[in-house]
Amino acid sequence: MKIGIFGGAFNPPHTGHVQAVTRAAIEQKLDLLIVIPTGTPSHKTLPPGTPKPDIRFQMTQNAFSGMPNVLVSDMEIHSADNNYTIDTVASLKIDYPGADFFLLVGNDMYDTLDTWKESESLIRTVTPVLLSRDVIDISSTQLRKMLPKRGGAGFISPSNYAFIIRHRYYGAKPDWDWLRARAHLMLDPDRIPHVDACESAAIRLAERWNVDPDDAREAAILHDITKKLDFRENMCIIAEHTVVIGDLGGNEAKLLHSITGALLAQSEFGVSAAVANAIRWHTTGRAGMSALEKVVYIADYIESTRDFPGVGILRQKAFDNIDDAMVMGLEMTVKSLLARGITPTAATFDALKDFKRQ
Repeated sequence: MKIGIFGGAFNPPHTGHVQAVTRAAIEQKLDLLIVIPTGTPSHKTLPPGTPKPDIRFQMTQNAFSGMPNVLVSDMEIHSADNNYTIDTVASLKIDYPGADFFLLVGNDMYDTLDTWKESESLIRTVTPVLLSRDVIDISSTQLRKMLPKRGGAGFISPSNYAFIIRHRYYGAKPDWDWLRARAHLMLDPDRIPHVDACESAAIRLAERWNVDPDDAREAAILHDITKKLDFRENMCIIAEHTVVIGDLGGNEAKLLHSITGALLAQSEFGVSAAVANAIRWHTTGRAGMSALEKVVYIADYIESTRDFPGVGILRQKAFDNIDDAMVMGLEMTVKSLLARGITPTAATFDALKDFKRQ
């Protein structure tokens, strides 16, 4: 039996890892490839913010899930001591007696094999295999620098990228095209133009009022992700997150999406509390709104596809004095709801009183 061993921190695992070992497994005619995420590396210190070993193990499983005859082993991740390859190989020889072992290593590791613990004994025990450079040229170090800058999505498996963004590992921020595509999948097609226009309006308003445009953009892209859900579906999300909702006036079904949208934005896309609050209050407003919340509320109201009496004046106010625009928008909302026999939520009245008091 020919067994390949491929170890590393996998911090995070990427397509370069998978392509390189896939080629090696074919060239060496391996019967089994054992991928071993390390717990405590012996040759380097893991950088601050590195996910815990069990998280890296889970991501490694995801990354190699499409390869045949692959075992992702947890034999090192639970070790509190430094992990040395000679010890790992000795353990594998007990589990697979009589097997021929091939140690798959990259160029940097290959050049330093003679410095490894008991290197001479190791090389008599395994056959080192230098991984091909003719694969995707990316490293985990490069990816850790790219992820906070909204890069790297193309070098990580879709499931792992979504997992990293959900938990914001490595300080990751979602690639805009990825986030927009995911949000669009959750929308009715006829709502997409509104959401895209809201994103554009939110960016311009954020720049005008010294609000982080990235926060405004995330909130705008995600603000309607549960809009198409019915009352029961929205209530299931609220129950799942064990959230207690207050008075929604007489417009419960319409307003639930702002609550559930905020919940899913946090649980599925890892947004900050500030962004979640901007989504939560984008329909009703509230007393004591943050600048970001005002930007998203008004962007939703004045985006370019909106066409109703007074929208032109509201658009002008939004860039002249956003608090005046909030008063106008809230008053228009109250008047519209009352005209339809709907009692506005208490949060809307509180917001209007707060802005007028100021």
